Amino acid sequence: MSDFHHAQLDWDEQGQPLSREFDDVYFSPASGIDETHHVFLAGNDLARRFAELPAGGRFCIGETGFGTGLNFLCAWRLFEQYAPADARLQFVSVEKFPLTRDDLERALALWPELAPLTAQLLDQYVAVHPGFQRINLAAGRVALTLLLGDAMDCLPELDARVDAWFLDGFAPAKNPEMWSPALFAQLARLSAPGTTLATFTAAGFVRRGLKEVGFAVKRTPGFGKKWEMSRGPFEGEARDDCKPWYARPHFVPECRAALVIGAGLAGCASAASLAARGWQVTLLERHDAPAREASGNPQGVLYLKLSAHGTPLSRLILSGFGHTRRLLQRLEQGHDWQACGVLQLAFDAKEAQRQEKLADAFPADLLHCLDQARAEALAGVALPAGGLFYPEAGWVHPPALCRLLADHPNIRLLPHSEALELRREGDRWCAYAGDSRLAAAPVAVLASAAEVLRFPQAAGLQLKRIRGQISSLPATAESASLGTVLCAEGYVAPPRDGEHTLGASFDFHSTDLTPTAAEHAGNLQLLEEISPDLGHRLRAAELDPARLEGRAAFRCTTPDYLPIVGPLTDAEAFAEVYAVLARDARQVPQVPAPWLDGLYVNSAHGSRGLITAPLSGELLAAWLDGEPLPVPRIVAEACHPNRFALRRLIRGQNT
Repeated sequence: MSDFHHAQLDWDEQGQPLSREFDDVYFSPASGIDETHHVFLAGNDLARRFAELPAGGRFCIGETGFGTGLNFLCAWRLFEQYAPADARLQFVSVEKFPLTRDDLERALALWPELAPLTAQLLDQYVAVHPGFQRINLAAGRVALTLLLGDAMDCLPELDARVDAWFLDGFAPAKNPEMWSPALFAQLARLSAPGTTLATFTAAGFVRRGLKEVGFAVKRTPGFGKKWEMSRGPFEGEARDDCKPWYARPHFVPECRAALVIGAGLAGCASAASLAARGWQVTLLERHDAPAREASGNPQGVLYLKLSAHGTPLSRLILSGFGHTRRLLQRLEQGHDWQACGVLQLAFDAKEAQRQEKLADAFPADLLHCLDQARAEALAGVALPAGGLFYPEAGWVHPPALCRLLADHPNIRLLPHSEALELRREGDRWCAYAGDSRLAAAPVAVLASAAEVLRFPQAAGLQLKRIRGQISSLPATAESASLGTVLCAEGYVAPPRDGEHTLGASFDFHSTDLTPTAAEHAGNLQLLEEISPDLGHRLRAAELDPARLEGRAAFRCTTPDYLPIVGPLTDAEAFAEVYAVLARDARQVPQVPAPWLDGLYVNSAHGSRGLITAPLSGELLAAWLDGEPLPVPRIVAEACHPNRFALRRLIRGQNT
């Protein structure tokens, strides 16, 4: 990731962008938009195929080389012209050197006819960092998934079935890596009979390479000065190399209706992602409104705990941060969230060393180190050290985000509805409170944090609850100057509605949610470690912990600190079906997993729910709707509920 950087552009006399890396144009100097229509849209016969989509249909386009986004915007416009109103477009594009937002805006200004779509893209083109980045547009009807990095790092990790390919890397002579046999093999892996491909080049080695992997490529008239281009269908066999316990369940519900248990962040996100895809969702909440438990704090921090080693958790956080940050564009800045940045203090030498490694591993617009003087100037208070600054991060009012997600005409919220039992009756999951049936649907999502364990169907999931308490400190004229979130062992945020949020304690044993003076005192000690100056400005020494306001809630997490997102299986049947793994973990028996048809879980987001829960809602919906997964396959597998059953088998705990 350390070699990741934005595209370096030069601009010609006509205002068109040129790539400095590849010494090549992004589109035809004659007319980029006409070239796109001729080569990619007509080359894949998209107008006819969009028009023939069934109601509620889906179409997936894959692209090598996002560039200025011109192909994407043209495909989106054509989709709006021809596809049914409730159809959805998935566009997946790989790009090693993405444009900065300013360069993207300048390039796309060349096409005023695309201005309404360009404006939507630019509004959401924030926090675009390495890895998989999901951008939802057109009220969720269009999903753009950018794979930011080297194509041969990203494409092998993509879980998708592509209907049409746009091969639009820079010219083969200038960018040979984008036209390699290994890349063509990935195109074939992600294709099925009926998938088509089009590209501006007619180079012989490109056509031969594509034919070798199953594309029936032929030369056709090209655009402008290019006499010929290449296009053709995939005639090879569809492949699925996913291990059966991670494969997508072959379950098609009789109707697109779901019930979601729990209206915290995970439940609201799950409901929102399904509703955007046309599902009718019943959202069950035991309290009087959403976000009454762990999602109910007045301020939550967009805190990125990353690893320089590209772990699944770190990659999930990077993708999730971008997704949440783009969601926040729809909230009121200042009251519901604030892009004030987050400063992680380098409170000792070991932490400073860790931060330097992270600064070397990630782009500076995501994070960078500040010395003490620059950190203090930014924070507006004296600090014990410099630290690592995340300029696009900040704080969020989680209930506002939950309300935003749950506010959809396809979502019916049922407050005061606590599901105590879940039964499969015929082809539906039915949620009961005693003898009273609360809701029924062919699909059910368990999103009630550690409470999912009350349902026998979730047996085997490893969850733990950790009590956390925050303290609310009245802002003073002197403390109001705090300009960013400060983090060390705890955190303190700039004021919202006249109060700073300070926290949070960790208690692995208590089951009582009554705030305690002892934990308020502990939080005040955290404040002293973060900034004695801020403590002085808040008159912390004069505050009586017994009289402080605050709230406590349970975080729900797992032993590996990854959330649990995906379909559920019958635990006993799973142990029987894959018993051979206890003897030889390298075996991959080709036996379908014993799925509990239509039952899914989205839980265990710990203290990172603001970053991981919204994207997990997208992941859940992608599992259900057969869409490209919004995260690398290795990340989806690391979050999969079946990981626990697999570990037990391999460790011999079921024998």
